[in-house]
Amino acid sequence: MKIIINDIPPSNNKYMGNSNSFHAYSEEKKRWEWLVRGSIRRPKKPLQIALVRITYFFKDRRRRDPDNYSGKFLLDGLVKAGVIEDDSFNNIELRLQGKVDKKNPRTEIEVMEIEQAAE
Repeated sequence: MKIIINDIPPSNNKYMGNSNSFHAYSEEKKRWEWLVRGSIRRPKKPLQIALVRITYFFKDRRRRDPDNYSGKFLLDGLVKAGVIEDDSFNNIELRLQGKVDKKNPRTEIEVMEIEQAAE
C-alpha cells in the first residue's frame, strides 16, 4: 500500500520544550491522523507485522535530521486507520528517507506486510 500526502509533517523540534504548545501539538496530530485516514480505504484486517517506509520530499536541500521526522503522527494515523495493528518495535520495521522535490514537496508512506522472523 502506498499513501501520498501533499504536505510534510512538522519537525519534532516545533513542539519540544514549549509547554504552551500542547493544544497545538494535539491539533496537528489529529490533522495528520485525518490526512492518513482520508487517503486510504480502511482494510478488512490490519497488518500484524509490517515494514513502513516513509519518504519525505522536501522543497529544498536544507539539512534535516531524521530523528526530527520520526513519523509519529503518520504511524498513529496508520493505527487509527486500521492499516497496522500496532506501531511498537515488535510490530513495525520503520525506514525513513529524505529527498528533494522542489516542485512537489510531499510525504510518501509505503506499508508492506512482512513475515515474522524466527527468534
